[in-house]
Amino acid sequence: MDLPQPASHDLPDDIEWRVETGPVAYHDAVAAMEARVAAIRAGDAREQVWLLEHPPLYTAGTSADPAELIDPRFPVFKTGRGGRYTYHGPGQRIGYVMLDLARRGRDVRCYVHALEQWVIAALGDCGIAAFPVEGRVGIWTREGGVEAKIGAIGVRVRQWVTLHGFSVNLAPDLSHFGGIVPCGLPEFPVTSSQLVGKTIDSATFDAALALSAPAFLGALNGADTKCRLEGRRHSD
Repeated sequence: MDLPQPASHDLPDDIEWRVETGPVAYHDAVAAMEARVAAIRAGDAREQVWLLEHPPLYTAGTSADPAELIDPRFPVFKTGRGGRYTYHGPGQRIGYVMLDLARRGRDVRCYVHALEQWVIAALGDCGIAAFPVEGRVGIWTREGGVEAKIGAIGVRVRQWVTLHGFSVNLAPDLSHFGGIVPCGLPEFPVTSSQLVGKTIDSATFDAALALSAPAFLGALNGADTKCRLEGRRHSD
């Protein structure tokens, strides 16, 4: 599937759009993200959207239940984002979003809702009908008529600067999710774009995200009445 590449003027000049072509170790990514957030807060760096992929690993959010770590076959990292256990690995697109909400509406609920809608819009441009589900965090689609999770949202806000972001399953090894209870939702399956019949590589998905980035940023004005997730940490 080919999407038109975004023109340079479509992307905000005050946000760095960073794309990695190889896997990034989780601890290196967190260290880089922490440093960037501190620099944004100090006024020494631009905001950043960082798109990447991790080697296979599990992350434990602040609400992670040890009983939901069934088989720690991969390294497990405690993380400052909210939520429970999730998996990251090859074939999954990670987006770390570092924005200064002090200049973008100071509305955490609106930010999380806009982030969710951004991912949904990008999936839609790639031919996948995705949607939110009230009472269930994350990004959902239908696989054979059954609701299945295709993406996770996990954010933290520190002094109005955002950390972490989202993950979307393009073509990961879904058996790797078997080592955990993904996001604490054992009754719902995890799926991918590949499994629902859409072949989407990371470059194509990145292009879809770039094309809908202006709409995402435009929603961060604190006026979105559909913002429905509350709190300083959200995940999965």
